[in-house]
Amino acid sequence: MKKKIILYLFLLVSVFVQAQDNTIDSLKNNLKNAKNDIDKAKTLNAIANHFKYSDPNEMALYANDALKLAQKIKYREEEGNALLNIGTSNIILGNYKKAFEYFTQAKEIYEDEIQSVNQKGIELGLAKAYGSLGIVFSEQSNYAKALQYYLKSVKIYENLKDEVYCGKLYNNIGVVYKSQHSDFKALEYFIKANKIQTKFKDPNAGITLTNIANIYLNQKNFDKASEYYNLAKQSLDKNQNLRALGEWYNNMGLFHSVNNQSDKAIENWENSIVTFQSINDKFGLIDTYIFLGQFFLKKNDLDKALLNANRALDLANEINVLEQQAISEKLLSDIYQKRNSSVLALSHYKKYSIIKDSLTNEENIRKSVEASMNYEFEKRELFQKEENEKRELLLKEEAKQFKMKLVYVGLIVLLLFGIGFLIYNRMQLKKTLTLQKELAEYEQKALHLQMNPHFVFNCLGSISSFIVQNGTDSAIKYLSKFSKLMRLTLEYSKESLIPIDKEIESLQNYLELEQLRFNHKFNFKINKSFDIEDDVALPPLLIQPFIENAIIHGVIPKKEIGIIEIDFSVENESLICTILDNGVGINKSKQNKVNLVLAHKSMALDIIKKRLEMITSSTGKKATMLVEEVSNNDNVKGTKVILNLPLQYVK
Repeated sequence: MKKKIILYLFLLVSVFVQAQDNTIDSLKNNLKNAKNDIDKAKTLNAIANHFKYSDPNEMALYANDALKLAQKIKYREEEGNALLNIGTSNIILGNYKKAFEYFTQAKEIYEDEIQSVNQKGIELGLAKAYGSLGIVFSEQSNYAKALQYYLKSVKIYENLKDEVYCGKLYNNIGVVYKSQHSDFKALEYFIKANKIQTKFKDPNAGITLTNIANIYLNQKNFDKASEYYNLAKQSLDKNQNLRALGEWYNNMGLFHSVNNQSDKAIENWENSIVTFQSINDKFGLIDTYIFLGQFFLKKNDLDKALLNANRALDLANEINVLEQQAISEKLLSDIYQKRNSSVLALSHYKKYSIIKDSLTNEENIRKSVEASMNYEFEKRELFQKEENEKRELLLKEEAKQFKMKLVYVGLIVLLLFGIGFLIYNRMQLKKTLTLQKELAEYEQKALHLQMNPHFVFNCLGSISSFIVQNGTDSAIKYLSKFSKLMRLTLEYSKESLIPIDKEIESLQNYLELEQLRFNHKFNFKINKSFDIEDDVALPPLLIQPFIENAIIHGVIPKKEIGIIEIDFSVENESLICTILDNGVGINKSKQNKVNLVLAHKSMALDIIKKRLEMITSSTGKKATMLVEEVSNNDNVKGTKVILNLPLQYVK
């Protein structure tokens, strides 16, 4: 549920509030004794920051005072900090639209001041602004934007070597990937977060451990899930957090339910009820009663199912949470349906339908508001970009004028004439080298663009062959996959580098297309090393021709089911791509080509060789290709292609 995701996000930026009152009293004394406005602005923001653990309204009050004072003395860093504090108070109060506006203003201030003398303070503020915007976008279910700002934020914290905040952001990034059903990536970031939390003994480590356990439970890896649930319980016992403990009991109930351990499942849900009741958390209680109702319904214990469903509905009506009201009404309808009470089943189903319509209307209204917010944000970002470009042009013009003055002084002073002449020659050399580099890049791009028609012609040939062999209905499915592949190809046709995940997605689609074409004559597997970072990139359409050769000339002529494996790894600052097939081998493939009546000249490998030469030229690092036949005691096992590429990143 969305509310649960938000809760986890904010639990991870909280700490125990012991001795907060003493700290705030001490800061208030410092405020009275402050000798200048700079110290006053800093102290006001410090007090506001401490109130976020206890009173968001007081937090907003002190932050507004800090904002006014910082604007008065033109202290931009503390102005940004005040805006962040006001935004945080609005998030705690549930006013995301206002929070979004304040975080955006803070971001713009820090981006303007990023070149200031106190750069570390500005960078830290910018990282907080990016992370806060990520939280707001995550609440809007705009996970692409949330991930974009989380990654911006964590990059700054990594540069500042602030591991504690990196751990918090790694968890938030994991939550985003989990919301997108990308469990593999979510698990990667949750584990990163847990390592840091363990190192610094973070009191909220139990929440991250529970997140890890939940992912393993989704993957039905019950041993791992049990291991991490136990670790989470140990952490929660050391650092009491009753709300997180109640959620842990709920998850353990689901774990034991999946494993058909009914008594343990019920015991954990009963513990959850006791825990939530101790802090009067009605939202958590409703979930527990729903889990129990669904469990007893499956066990056909309809009396207990009805009791828990009614408890859930009563609480949901009391706190007016539509989503939980809808689930409870549907559960009651299912129970009465099973008891053959058609009138009551229909009555509850009608109520469920009405609430569901209300939820749909609320969702539409929320999406409309979010679209408006996103539009305003994009507009402001565009305006900010234009302002930055104008500022850069102005700075360049000023720099140009300054250089001209230097040249004039050099012409007047005969003694400096030789030095001016030398500087001029060096500038010309630099310009020439730059042009040569750009020329190399354009030549590489031209070679890449030659691959597009080659790729399209091969695919069109495959389609015509497929239509003849498989008929219209199968051809429609084939064309659908082909159109998706073409969209991916055209999307990056103008780029010299694309992210490795996008290249893997393109290869996945292409291989699925060829599987369909050849009636699943082969299987494939794509592996990516954990050491490869998200922003690693490679030239588009560089690997596809090798895979095409592996299919057409390797595994298809073979009688048995073929296997193609593609592996990406990092070794000695190089990206290694290995394409392995269990086909007929190089020599047999060449013989088959000679025997073909209709043979055409393949340009792909020649173009790739030229592209590798251009990559070597533009990066200054070797880009190589090795094609070898795999054999064992003269018994041909297939063909292996190894591409060794310089490690490059998305700019």
